[in-house]
Amino acid sequence: MAQSKLVPVILCGGTGTRLWPLSRASYPKQYWALAGSGEETLLQQTQQRLIGLEGLAPPLLICNEDHRFIVAEQMRQIGADPAAILLEPMGRNTAPAVAVAALQATARGDDPLLLVLAADHVIRDAATFRATVAAGIPAAEAGQLVTFGIVPKAPETGYGYIESAESMAGAHGPVPIARFVEKPDRATAEAFLASGRFTWNSGMFLFKASAVLAELERLAPEVVSACRSALEHEAADLEFLRLGKEAFATCPNVAFDVAVMERTQLGAVLPLEAGWSDVGSWSALWETADHDPNGNVLRGRVISENSRNCYLRSEHRLVVGLGVEDLVVVETDDVVLVAHRDRAQDIKGGVGQLEREGARESKAHRRIYRPWGHYDGVTEGERWQVKKIEVKPGASLSLQMHHHRAEHWIVVKGTAVVEKDGSQELVGENQSTYIPLGCKHRLTNPGQIPVQLIEVQSGPYLGEDDIVRFEDIYGRSGATTAQA
Repeated sequence: MAQSKLVPVILCGGTGTRLWPLSRASYPKQYWALAGSGEETLLQQTQQRLIGLEGLAPPLLICNEDHRFIVAEQMRQIGADPAAILLEPMGRNTAPAVAVAALQATARGDDPLLLVLAADHVIRDAATFRATVAAGIPAAEAGQLVTFGIVPKAPETGYGYIESAESMAGAHGPVPIARFVEKPDRATAEAFLASGRFTWNSGMFLFKASAVLAELERLAPEVVSACRSALEHEAADLEFLRLGKEAFATCPNVAFDVAVMERTQLGAVLPLEAGWSDVGSWSALWETADHDPNGNVLRGRVISENSRNCYLRSEHRLVVGLGVEDLVVVETDDVVLVAHRDRAQDIKGGVGQLEREGARESKAHRRIYRPWGHYDGVTEGERWQVKKIEVKPGASLSLQMHHHRAEHWIVVKGTAVVEKDGSQELVGENQSTYIPLGCKHRLTNPGQIPVQLIEVQSGPYLGEDDIVRFEDIYGRSGATTAQA
């Protein structure tokens, strides 16, 4: 019997605040290159490590609506062509995400295998991971709901555990699940480790679409009902499928483990030993990375002298570590984090304080990504601010106007077509143009290289919600809270 198609379902939600200041709501950890020495992001690595699996089909990706263009661009960069990118209008946890994926996968009468993966995990041994997935396929084809349990290396108290109903020693496939256990205390975790029957709950799953849909219908019918309605009211938006907002809002906020795996009789666990980490903190990232002879992990423009067991990372400016030990130092465009490695997981408290203060740094970087490219906030003062903007070849900002600000654009690289109140002009390198307040305007890059420009804004109000769109090739319209 031929194997069913294997459809990866990559869940791209989550904000990863424990890796602040790099990971923020506007650009979470799954979209950063954090693991290994290459340039691939965690999301890209999640897709790339699947290559070589038998029957591999294009992935289904489920993401926050605000991150849709980041997801699409990162898939394009690695040559992946998703079957669909499903947009959640709000977060509703993993059970609705699995339900939406199963409904979408079976919409045309197909019944593939679904391999549910988080976009923000590190797996160092991709070959072993693929071999373990392959070992779980026969059980999944037979109707079992397979989860991958991470073989524990230490009595961790930060993970949930899965107890198998029988010994996993010498098992050639998944074994039945006895129970799921929430994060234990230290003594309980040590007992779990000694028993040999417990694994860490990874949140990765493998099952037939029809099998998981039947269990969801039986155990969480309200989830399936809301998700089915959300798909019935979906709207195609470029390469995205936007779920119906009102229907999805009625869906219970529940994890797939809680809704199904803890209650089903079809659950089975397959041990996985492949260098897995959920990189839930800077200290965890230090532990999983390759170290220099002094135990340091160095990323970006970093100089280290007589430093030991540190994680030193620069995104922009030079970072120099002299004679320091057990520190995490992370430099971004607007924040420098300095923490003892053993206290790095406490960063959520600091982020919470920033959120209460309404500080921009709690959620966004200076660089903001848009479908046409990105912009960086350079500096600002009273009634003025300066941005650096980069527009991709063939891309175009929306046709728009502002009620409260005027803009000066100076092109420093490439050539732009600028439309102002119905007339067009070509603006090349070292040339500039002026956009008066109230002027209907748009910038397009007709060339083969990115256009870079400096934008100087002036006026009594410079907020990003002072944009009225008239036309937009990316499906955005009207007043907005986002840059052009």
